[in-house]
Amino acid sequence: MHLWQLHSKVFGMLSYNEITPKKIIIMNGEPYEVLSSHVFRKQQRKPVNQTKLRSLKTGSMLENTFHQNESAEEAEVETRPIKFIYSRGGEWWFCPPDKPRERFAVAEAVVGPQGKFLKENEEMDSLWFDDEMIQVRIPIKVELEVVEAPPNVKGSTAQGGVKPVVVETGATITAPMFIEVGDTIRVNTETGEYAERVQLHNEDTRLY
Repeated sequence: MHLWQLHSKVFGMLSYNEITPKKIIIMNGEPYEVLSSHVFRKQQRKPVNQTKLRSLKTGSMLENTFHQNESAEEAEVETRPIKFIYSRGGEWWFCPPDKPRERFAVAEAVVGPQGKFLKENEEMDSLWFDDEMIQVRIPIKVELEVVEAPPNVKGSTAQGGVKPVVVETGATITAPMFIEVGDTIRVNTETGEYAERVQLHNEDTRLY
């Protein structure tokens, strides 16, 4: 057993209208994250909660309607700190922050598309269910250095154009024309979109 510091909590049953976004529930014996929920009445019938769920093991999507007399078990999950090492061949390697020899690999589906914004040796939290890692908590916004960017075309900056740039993790995103190699930009990992340019090296604190 790993000597990691675990933060666990025992959860109970959720009534139909408590099954809300960000909650993790058990469906068919596996953990699912609630992505959306909508409680409403169908004509004169009793209210229902229409939900969209995502499996934290396979990434598959599921739509389920919970009726007023139904409930769901909230999953018991553990939060563990981890450090990203590298990715190769569809496997993502991590370790506890202070135990580099206890490295382990997880499938790409667990990390998700946001994994392309992970930097080596970056620390973050992860969620575990039945001693299996089911989710990586990647920050919503990260700062990354631009390593490739096509040159600006004269007049394009003033016109507010965009161009593809490559950041230090190898991911390609669309950024404004004024972004150049060496710039540090803030990226929204949930949408994969450019957020702003970060001023560094004794520059002023304006964000573009």
